Amino acid sequence: MDMQTIPLRLPEPLLRAAVLLAQDRDCSLGALVRNAVAAEIKRAQSRAKTPNRADEGLVDPLRALLAADFGEARSWPDLQQRLAAKGFALREAGVGLALHDHPGGTRLCKASELGHAYASLMRRFGQPFPDHSQRWLENRVRHEKAPLPHHRQGGPSVSHD
Repeated sequence: MDMQTIPLRLPEPLLRAAVLLAQDRDCSLGALVRNAVAAEIKRAQSRAKTPNRADEGLVDPLRALLAADFGEARSWPDLQQRLAAKGFALREAGVGLALHDHPGGTRLCKASELGHAYASLMRRFGQPFPDHSQRWLENRVRHEKAPLPHHRQGGPSVSHD
């Protein structure tokens, strides 16, 4: 197969994650990129609509790189400082959060794809993400542990699984 050389610009955090993944898979960075492009073309040609998810192959190294930072952070500012030290930042994304490279701002993946759902972080830090516009989520998270209402005796049985 005739191969063409093209310039490829990547934000530093994405490049670091891709290099780690290529090493983990024992392949070249070029092979990793070719496989990712081929998979994306295949998805684009598919009639099935896929969710807006990052490539799991790129998320895995990010998850490993940032696991301690997410695990050890005690507040939103603490988490943001830890992430910034590694070239990342969390930003509001719809009803959740997304990881971006910092300071460039390129969106990399959802925080939930890293294993850290917004609701879980909100519960852990005791407050919503600073300036998050979806304030109703705070109310929902505070009340989600409330017991379910009892049904009147003799009424239909309802499962809440």
